[in-house]
Amino acid sequence: MSQMPQQAAPATCPSCAEPVEPDDLFCGACGHDLSVLPAPPQDHPTLPMTGPRAPGPRDSGVPAPRDGVEWPAAEPPGSGSTSPTTHLPTDLPGTDSGGHPLHPGAPGAPAGAPGSGVRLDRPAEPEEYPLQAPEPRAANETPGPEQRPEEPARPATTCVACRAGRVDSDGYCENCGHAQPRERDHMERESGPVAAVSDRGLRHHRNEDSFALGHTTLPDGGPATLAVVCDGVSSATRPDEASAAAARAAGDVLLAALPRGTHPQAAMHEAIVAAAGAVNALAGEPDAAREHDPHQNAPACTIVSAVVAAGLLVVGWVGDSRAYWVPDDRDAPPARLTEDDSWAAQMVAAGLMSEAEAYADERAHAITGWLGADAYELEPHTASFKPDRPGVVVVCTDGLWNYAETAREMAETIPADAAVRPLHSARVLVGHALDGGGHDNVTVAVLPFPAPPRGAGSA
Repeated sequence: MSQMPQQAAPATCPSCAEPVEPDDLFCGACGHDLSVLPAPPQDHPTLPMTGPRAPGPRDSGVPAPRDGVEWPAAEPPGSGSTSPTTHLPTDLPGTDSGGHPLHPGAPGAPAGAPGSGVRLDRPAEPEEYPLQAPEPRAANETPGPEQRPEEPARPATTCVACRAGRVDSDGYCENCGHAQPRERDHMERESGPVAAVSDRGLRHHRNEDSFALGHTTLPDGGPATLAVVCDGVSSATRPDEASAAAARAAGDVLLAALPRGTHPQAAMHEAIVAAAGAVNALAGEPDAAREHDPHQNAPACTIVSAVVAAGLLVVGWVGDSRAYWVPDDRDAPPARLTEDDSWAAQMVAAGLMSEAEAYADERAHAITGWLGADAYELEPHTASFKPDRPGVVVVCTDGLWNYAETAREMAETIPADAAVRPLHSARVLVGHALDGGGHDNVTVAVLPFPAPPRGAGSA
């Protein structure tokens, strides 16, 4: 995501971080040549855009909860269609919450017009943060059913740098004085069959992503698993708080609604609305705080979520975080299940640019939809699928898909045994992003989709 403008930091050596004087040519501690400037990263952070937006499908309501789990495929709210919204893998990428094909080139796809009033006064990028990447920690104990990943991890007692000193209450090693990684710098969680990993990356000074995982039981005793991934908009105020609040709220709603027999697509819509409300609540600052810093804007984040229950795969999103389908049989086609709320996606949908041209533009990652009090309007997207074979769902922020953008690239990157080793696979995907440059926070959840019962097909 994008970054908020930061005040200039005290002059330090980019190699060893020791303080240096403005007129020093070489670092007195390590001898680094201070006249050599590091090359800026060639990434394109995400920025929100304001103003009227292109017309698109909207959710006007949610289906009423049903008893039991013998659901037909959920109808997208307000679609008016009589046919179920379920698909075989060959039908992917499916439909959005308005009943339209997700892919802009698919038959019947709406030709969205580019939004007017686009904010192009992109602020200057702040200096990067060449901090050492935190050493991955061992995953915490596996949470039980209906448990989210925001529970505090047990603090490390041994320094990650010297491996000998004890870490004090301020987060510094008593032996070598090394500052320890913050809890959110690197997070790993498992919940039943689903797992996720989040990392600060190599360039950002903090991790503004968050996620929630869970598994629960449906009224008929069948399993349901879910993953929620949120990406804080760095040009907004307190993006890390926004992503944490949204992930927590969405996860809580899904874990409460699914055991009651609510259709997963209806539960997904409710979860996104609840996440938006949680982020909006963060904007309710006292008047004195706004007067102290009148240039602050409302906290904001994107969201993407997936639910696997009773043979259905349901995804929901707002923004440019994505979900991918990767079948266990790698000869079968993978697919991207979401369509970005972004400037580039609008240009492609309107036929004004090719996909390659749009994503090569510096405005490509400017988002047109997000959760936050200053969002133009809340437009949750949901889609349901019914794959006829086992596979995995990859739910991730743009910190990963910037390095594996197409569905084929994602399928080639994730290990072949992802369905049985989701935590290992999530680690591999995060490592792929870090090896590619790690210019952004990176978060990925891997959600296995089991083999459907024999004889099952599309509804």
